[in-house]
Amino acid sequence: MISVPFMGSSRSARCCRSPHQPTTPMSRIVDATLVAAPKQRNTEAERAAVKEGKTAAEIWPGDPAKARQKDTDARWTLKFAKGRPTADGQGGFRPQPDTAIPSFGYNSSISICRVFGFIRKGKVTDGARYDGRMLRDVVSEDNTASDVWADTAHRSQSYERWLKSHGRPSRIHRRKPKGRLMPANIRRGNATRSKVRARVEHVFAHQKAKMDLFIRTIGIACAEAKITLANLAFNMHRLVFHETRKATG
Repeated sequence: MISVPFMGSSRSARCCRSPHQPTTPMSRIVDATLVAAPKQRNTEAERAAVKEGKTAAEIWPGDPAKARQKDTDARWTLKFAKGRPTADGQGGFRPQPDTAIPSFGYNSSISICRVFGFIRKGKVTDGARYDGRMLRDVVSEDNTASDVWADTAHRSQSYERWLKSHGRPSRIHRRKPKGRLMPANIRRGNATRSKVRARVEHVFAHQKAKMDLFIRTIGIACAEAKITLANLAFNMHRLVFHETRKATG
């Protein structure tokens, strides 16, 4: 894991503190996104060898040139897009199934400070790694007594106990009860949390749209380096934004 350093200057460090409470820790918003990589066209036997953890040199020993171009660290995963209800012709709406989208690449998990939007910590894993397992890796332990915001993938009893033991109030979305409708109070609570948690989506949108983030390197070490540099570049952009806004009043 590469921990994203937060702009070494004292001025940038002050940007993640409240102007009214200089020593109050900032809340953290946690989320993950899949960063795409070139799709690998492998046979069934080659895919099985990749899943077993074999290296490219072991899978293609007679073709070193081909082995150098094969990424055996990236993984396939399924991303689900919510189906939008359609009109049923009788004044109501008909629910639609979710759409499963196969994706290939690496997962980028980050935590940002709620007030100023700087990336505080990040971790890169293969695309098949479950997002919800990264909470402890991206929430820094030196920032105590701060709220933690995340989606339902990060909610579990073990995480709730861990957050409580470290003095961090949990603002993680609550799951819908299995086989039952979502209670109105939980739905309203999740909607309130979403207004805050949505800020982390702006980070991923900036990296993928303006920075055109795409993994064209081979191996997780190079992918981790590229994503970390993208996180640093985003922090520089945020610092310029805050300094410019301060200068213009």
